[in-house]
Amino acid sequence: MDGIGSPLTPNLRPSVSTSSFPRSPEEDAVQRAKQEIQGLVQEVVELSKTEIEPSEFYAALMDKSVAALAAIGGVVWTQEEGAGLQLEYQVNLRETGLADSETAQRQHGRLLQQVIEKGEPALIPPHSGAGGGDDGDESAAANPTDYLLVIAPIISDRGVDGLVEIFQRSGARPTTQNGYLRFLKQICELAGEYVKSRRLRHFTHKQTLWEQLEAFTGLVHQALDSRETAYTIANEGRRLVGCDRVTVALRKGTKYQISAISGQDTFDNRSNIVRLLRNLVTAVAKTGEDLWFDGDTSDLAPQVEKVVNAYVDEAHTKQLAVLPLREADLEQDEPGERKKKKRENILGAIVIEQLVDQQQPEGMLQRIEVVRRHSSTSLTNAQEHEGLFLLPLWRLLGKTQVLTTARNLPKTILATVAIAGAIAALCLVHYDFTVVADGKLLPKLRQDVFASIDGKVLTVPVDTGDLVTQGQLLVKQRSLDLEAQIIQLRGEYNKVLEDIISTDRQLSILSASPDEQRETVESEQLIGRLEQLKKTRESLEQQQKLLDIKAESLNILSPINGKVVTWDIQELLKGRKVATGQRLMKIADTSSPWELEIFIPEAKLGHIIKYLQTLRKGDPNAKLEVEFVLATHTGEPILGVVEKVDTSAEVHGEDGNTVRMRVSFPQEALKNLVNDPATELKVGADVKAKVLCGKEPIGYVWFSDLFEFVQSRILFRL
Repeated sequence: MDGIGSPLTPNLRPSVSTSSFPRSPEEDAVQRAKQEIQGLVQEVVELSKTEIEPSEFYAALMDKSVAALAAIGGVVWTQEEGAGLQLEYQVNLRETGLADSETAQRQHGRLLQQVIEKGEPALIPPHSGAGGGDDGDESAAANPTDYLLVIAPIISDRGVDGLVEIFQRSGARPTTQNGYLRFLKQICELAGEYVKSRRLRHFTHKQTLWEQLEAFTGLVHQALDSRETAYTIANEGRRLVGCDRVTVALRKGTKYQISAISGQDTFDNRSNIVRLLRNLVTAVAKTGEDLWFDGDTSDLAPQVEKVVNAYVDEAHTKQLAVLPLREADLEQDEPGERKKKKRENILGAIVIEQLVDQQQPEGMLQRIEVVRRHSSTSLTNAQEHEGLFLLPLWRLLGKTQVLTTARNLPKTILATVAIAGAIAALCLVHYDFTVVADGKLLPKLRQDVFASIDGKVLTVPVDTGDLVTQGQLLVKQRSLDLEAQIIQLRGEYNKVLEDIISTDRQLSILSASPDEQRETVESEQLIGRLEQLKKTRESLEQQQKLLDIKAESLNILSPINGKVVTWDIQELLKGRKVATGQRLMKIADTSSPWELEIFIPEAKLGHIIKYLQTLRKGDPNAKLEVEFVLATHTGEPILGVVEKVDTSAEVHGEDGNTVRMRVSFPQEALKNLVNDPATELKVGADVKAKVLCGKEPIGYVWFSDLFEFVQSRILFRL
């Protein structure tokens, strides 16, 4: 390190161009050392601007300083207000021998204290006194080590916050030693900037915390409703504590219910997580003790350990605290003693969770205690307020006092009469009761066209909107499987024919043979074989006819006269594979009479059945009337009657289960409605229909949906 005779900080020595003069190896080494030191200084600069913890910062600072100065070791000393120096980080402190002698430690400590009092960096030679102390005095400041001490204070806005001490080898030149001191002074200045920045961030955080605490206390004591207070505790408490989730459970008799979960306006009480959390709170409340879980359940009671493991497995919580909330804080009976904890005065519990990180934020325990204390007080006030005798009645009476004052009494009487009149009208005045349904306008003569066999569509000679006649070709298919069967059948048929001809020829030859006995035996065999071949031929001919019928079914013909109403059938069918029974298109005869299909929601069918039974008591052939309008002509209703009601319900769109009804109506009304020749009725046109179900009180007509909901969802479950 003697080569580092110049100051160790950049730009302290004028730069001299060496491009014209070659440098020696020693000069190159010095230049590399300077660059390395400058790099280390820059790293410390960057570290001082981060939010790294002090222990990590001082460790990095000392390691880099020792490396830059090629020193034996060093120590970072810190001091807090009202306390002495504390060893923050050290490198090779034991090699100095200070730990072996209490006298050396006292002398060294006094030396450090003098540097702090002066606030200036210092170079202390080995085995020398500082401040003119006597070498023989054990309490005097001195350097009792064999090393050169390079000491610089860490100075911030409030004074000296610590020291950086380097143990360096002795014997270096004075310029080199001064370079050590300047380098360490610069490092300590960076450390001072780090301390000031960290303290400023700490003050800012503290100010924010006070603001959050003030906001929390103001909000949590604002309401006198338990559920609203629990919601405030969960959400505002999570912000103040700085955890991932806060849950509030309130006691209802002997049971506990989850009342609020931070970040959730509503939640399902039947969900697994809520159920397991409720079991956890109940188990902890029975013990009357706080539960702190950080992954280890070995110290927990068996019944508590079971519910904790069940909840953690479901919620994947890293840290968990279940803290019972009591009516009042524990009071001190005697110093060091507290009143016995009672389980009867537990209002509920607050559950604090860390879901992602197991590391607790700084000051988290203190903030939890603040949230817990204010939560207990606010819930106590809320439950005492809710427990007042006949509280709803007192609230109502308080409001009625305003209404019955002399100034407001006429208005109150007038409003009461108006409300009574409106209620009487809702009950006594009758109005038409209808069931609203959606429907489709369709021709009576319509038919779907289906594929008779699996195959691929080759051509579709018609298009959407084309008029077709019965028997006209609609779709032409091709089936490779059918063609293969036909080819195979023809081969088998030709082979059978050849066998028949061959057998006939053999019979002819045999009949000319002089051996009558042989002729008789072989003739019988050939005749039998010939009969079998003929039967096979007949079977193959029948199969051929069936295959021909199948081949004809590849050409799909129109079943009726009408119009193609399926949209874009060319894109839908051409070149695509179809399966047997697949619907290909729809043909409708728009010149035939039209009818209406409506879909009644199953929940509304009871009104229709009830009214129809009433009608048929007087006339067994009575029919329901239906009033409907087209979506394109909403101002001109048409009256029809229900002809047929489907016997089963089916899902239809967003209405859910519906029952189909077929409605007939005067065709003249439809023709008069669409009297423009250029306007053509669309098959499947949307219709809004009302089934007339007699007259009911106007209140029931308007609020029938509400009555049905109360009957089915509330009264039925009681």
